[in-house]
Amino acid sequence: MARTVPRLRTTKKAKAEPEPQPARPDRGRHRMSLPVRLLAMLIGFVLMVGFAVVLAKLTLEPSPASKALVHTNLHPGRSLKAYLDQPAMRDAIKQIGGNVVLGIPFGVLVPVFAPRARGILKVLLLTATVMLLVEFAQGALITGRAFDIDDVILNTSGALIGWVLLGRRLGRAVHARRPVEKAARTPKASKASKAPKATS
Repeated sequence: MARTVPRLRTTKKAKAEPEPQPARPDRGRHRMSLPVRLLAMLIGFVLMVGFAVVLAKLTLEPSPASKALVHTNLHPGRSLKAYLDQPAMRDAIKQIGGNVVLGIPFGVLVPVFAPRARGILKVLLLTATVMLLVEFAQGALITGRAFDIDDVILNTSGALIGWVLLGRRLGRAVHARRPVEKAARTPKASKASKAPKATS
């Protein structure tokens, strides 16, 4: 009885698995020790309280002499135009620059004191919310003060400047995440090919 040559079944070649790459170190983020982090947050808290006192003194102090001069402004840009139309440029710089400088501490201190709000959008939202509350208090409760939307815009712009210049880096330095080392991936074992069957 003649034997037939066994037919071999060809199997598909296993896809080449990528070679594991070593985990890259997280550059630029050195995690501070716990005591240093606590000290930085404590300093940030003290500075934030001090800034709140200064802010309240500058914005919530009554000014009866200015009662006839101030007016509520709900139109963005109206007060800015009035500042720039003043004869003395010094007064315009004082008004605009003062409001911008008043917002810078928010951009610097919020990322340190509140790690969950260190992103730019949250910093700007928090700054705008606080300044809106201050402006509402000025217009409703303080003699010689009025609500001005341009002040909120300038304060928020100052927070953006503070975050870009220093707050972002301070927030990352104080609340840096621990570098996570990625486990090296082991190549998957290729499936064993089926044994050829002999036909008689």
